[in-house]
Amino acid sequence: MTSNLQQAVLNKDFLVTAEVAPPKGGNPARMLEVAEKLKGRVHAVNVTDGSRAVLRMSSVAASVILQQHNIEPVCQVACRDRNCLGLQADLMGAYALGVRNVLALTGDPIKAGDHTKSRGVFELESVRLLKLISKLNSGFDFNDKTMPDESLDLFPGAAVDPQLKSVSGLQKRFEKKLEAGAEFFQSQMITDFDKLDKFMSQIACVSNKPILAGIFLLKSAKNAQFINKYVPGVDIPESTIERLGNAENPLQEGVKIAAEQVELAKTMCQGVHMMAVKREDLIPEILSLAGIEPIAVK
Repeated sequence: MTSNLQQAVLNKDFLVTAEVAPPKGGNPARMLEVAEKLKGRVHAVNVTDGSRAVLRMSSVAASVILQQHNIEPVCQVACRDRNCLGLQADLMGAYALGVRNVLALTGDPIKAGDHTKSRGVFELESVRLLKLISKLNSGFDFNDKTMPDESLDLFPGAAVDPQLKSVSGLQKRFEKKLEAGAEFFQSQMITDFDKLDKFMSQIACVSNKPILAGIFLLKSAKNAQFINKYVPGVDIPESTIERLGNAENPLQEGVKIAAEQVELAKTMCQGVHMMAVKREDLIPEILSLAGIEPIAVK
């Protein structure tokens, strides 16, 4: 069965995804409430897998819950917490329960999160995970043994950071992920659109796979300064911070800035990946301001 996201890729539509965190506990009500507001505005909802190494519900379980409520997920799968055996088991289970889109990630380091005494696994990293997914899709396990109970048909994606300082490193990693089977790419938060433009024209141009620019809702000057200080590789321009600081309503100014960035992304790449931590309800407004039409829901 072709997912909505996969069909939109085939149709060469402008793609829209949005990130939602699973619950920290056993009640998915808030996650569902947030995701419901994104219906008809995004092709799929990304479900994070222990983002920043902070404890939350399994991304597989959360993705299945969304699927049961007619909300298409992109299930993030990180290598940090599971060995090869566990990763394969989860991918098979997710597929059997109806999940089709997966985003292959290495995972944030344990020391970044709230369980710093835990041990990371990292038996695989994102490129090897993509290769593993390709094997499972072909009917073979990690050991190249035939799977007697049928192959999978997952639609795998990968992360990319067009703002990496090493252009050669960025190109090498991107090409490895392409070769390993990535069908779409979602970028980290974009703050330098000149670098995104260069990435699209100099590196991504070798591929026909869609790139979704990461658009992050900044809520205030303080929020932007915090991100600059604590999120590696992010450099929000001082002009943006001043604009937020001088605004009568910083949150609404952040919405305008995000909409402007979506409009910029439309001229450069094939989609956007929206991130609005704890204010996902504002994503439809951002998309409307940017002139992104609602999406027909099956």
